[in-house]
Amino acid sequence: MVAGFVGSFGVHSQRGRPMVSRRTRIDMAVGILFSTTTGNTSNVAELIKQNIGTECKDPIDVGDISSPADYADCTGFIVGAPTWNTDADEDRSGTPMDEFINDGIEKLNLSGKPVAIFGLGDSVGYGDNFCDAIEELHDKFSSQGAKMVGYTDESNYGHSSSKSAKSGKFLGLPLDEDNESDLTEDRVKNWCAQLKGEMNL
Repeated sequence: MVAGFVGSFGVHSQRGRPMVSRRTRIDMAVGILFSTTTGNTSNVAELIKQNIGTECKDPIDVGDISSPADYADCTGFIVGAPTWNTDADEDRSGTPMDEFINDGIEKLNLSGKPVAIFGLGDSVGYGDNFCDAIEELHDKFSSQGAKMVGYTDESNYGHSSSKSAKSGKFLGLPLDEDNESDLTEDRVKNWCAQLKGEMNL
């Protein structure tokens, strides 16, 4: 007897019943992508994973991704980066994220997928350009057909201005580990609860 066969009706087991795909739910989970210099963005990515749970893959630094196409099956993405190149028009992060959003995201099959952005900045030392990289990431992912989610109220921050704030809303979640680290845990917790609804997690 042949143990199994592939015919026009798919793969069958020895008893003739269709075999269940070996693909697990985690294969189709939300991807958490980040890039970091000091380690703060990595820490936040881990905190997001803890708050959302198994609906997300483990966070990965984009500098460690050899093939962005490996993440094309993700159901959505949460993406974060710091802002080091303040007041720049492009390459605002100053990390490998700059190269990734220019050369990698078109391989992520983003059309219609929910994407949320978070960013790290300094609302005191660089209050005129607080978390500007959020806008750049937001616009890059949006241009690839992603459904952008995770906007937050601008009034809860003490910055002067930001390219990432539009009509009283940030285009993601800004965080300030230099001056407001005591607020990070609650901000992330509340944002993740928001994302669970907006991303159907």
